[in-house]
Amino acid sequence: MINLQQILSNIDLQADWIGLRYISEKSRKHYFRNAQPQSHQKKINQGIMVEVLAEGNIGYCATNRLDFIGIQEASKNALAQALSARQRGIFPFTTAMRPPNQGKYQSSAPRTLLNPTEIDDFLKEICLHLKINENIVQTHAMAQISDVEQHFISSNGADIYQQFNYIVSDYSAVGMAGNIIQKRSDHGMLARSYQGSEDFFDVESTLNRAQNIGRQALELLTAPPCPDTITTLVVAPDQMMLQIHESVGHPLEIDRILGDERNYAGSSFVKLADFGTLAYGSKLMNITFDPTVSGEIASYGYDDLGIKAEKEYLIKDGILLRGLGSQESQIRAGVKGVANGRCCHWNRPPIDRMANINLEAGNQSFDEIISNIESGIYMESNRSWSIDDYRNKFQFGCEYARLIKNGQLTKTVANPNYRGVTQSFWHNLIAVGDESTTEMYGTPICGKGEPNQMIRVGHASPVCVFDQVQVFGA
Repeated sequence: MINLQQILSNIDLQADWIGLRYISEKSRKHYFRNAQPQSHQKKINQGIMVEVLAEGNIGYCATNRLDFIGIQEASKNALAQALSARQRGIFPFTTAMRPPNQGKYQSSAPRTLLNPTEIDDFLKEICLHLKINENIVQTHAMAQISDVEQHFISSNGADIYQQFNYIVSDYSAVGMAGNIIQKRSDHGMLARSYQGSEDFFDVESTLNRAQNIGRQALELLTAPPCPDTITTLVVAPDQMMLQIHESVGHPLEIDRILGDERNYAGSSFVKLADFGTLAYGSKLMNITFDPTVSGEIASYGYDDLGIKAEKEYLIKDGILLRGLGSQESQIRAGVKGVANGRCCHWNRPPIDRMANINLEAGNQSFDEIISNIESGIYMESNRSWSIDDYRNKFQFGCEYARLIKNGQLTKTVANPNYRGVTQSFWHNLIAVGDESTTEMYGTPICGKGEPNQMIRVGHASPVCVFDQVQVFGA
């Protein structure tokens, strides 16, 4: 372990504030296709980001040279960056933006170590269970395990140490009959992304789930196409993950609203004046930012600016309250935000990012929700997505759907899609499932920023019902 305190105390620099953020990530990835090993990867990635505040500007310089000379040189470069921004600064930063918090965080679930052979054997068995019959022409199973260590200290007394254990898995089956091809996955691409223990490799439930994935891939080969209609849409938690991510998470990022991301990732229909007043959706819409949930992939004790993470309502009873703005963006924008200054690696500075963005549960069971619908459609598992630069108009496709008639789930339909406009869609939220319908998923590949940062994001949601939605087939 590098002695950051000793290094920081010896750095000779005329600056108002200095921060050192050490990040080490060790990961291994196992991938099988058709029960045959395709790739095994093992990576170690470590380095330090130096941040320097001088004359109201923050400069950055990263280095993978972890001795004093390397870090001292990076500090000088970061100072030069800060001073070079004097003529172009858009906001005067102070040390108040980086409080001297101290603390620790550890992924809560106990570790159960699986050796590489055990993981390979398990992934092979998953592929075998996915292949229900010869019409399943391709199967795949992947698992990636990552251990991340972070230590952040600063010249004004911050000292935060955090350890994270991540596991991401992905299983799917491709069925083919004639010229018809259908793919069914384990709740969507990489959706089973969690923090904590490899204990979630529950053999019996995973293999049962794999067989069901194979059966549904075959089922879709003979299913009629999704009808083109305007109807009641019931959205499963694994698709609500994408709906929340794209139509709530990204448009509430304050740096987008300020224009910082407009060139690359787009802007937002939300304006700074909307916070505290905008009716984003119906009164059933309650969205929280919550990095405190055990096991959710984007949980942490402190963000990468050293701000303590707490649960906050972004939208309550349909009213927009807070943005996804870090300490820096909050001060610039003059609106309430959250502890979400996050970076993906040691060689990236923190920017405004989602963490765990969750939809709070309502009070109806799944059976109650379905029984109250005379005519509608139920959709699972994201397959495709498209949304405009302002995060307003969207079109999403799902893998699997069933029609609802007279309060009953009926026949399966293939290639289901739906489209809408963010605010009108969320205003048509007419029912929210209870805790028994809530499921937790995530993604390790939410992209944003220049240079790009791929970061881990979690989403939990119950089943939700939306009225008057345009649905259509491929």
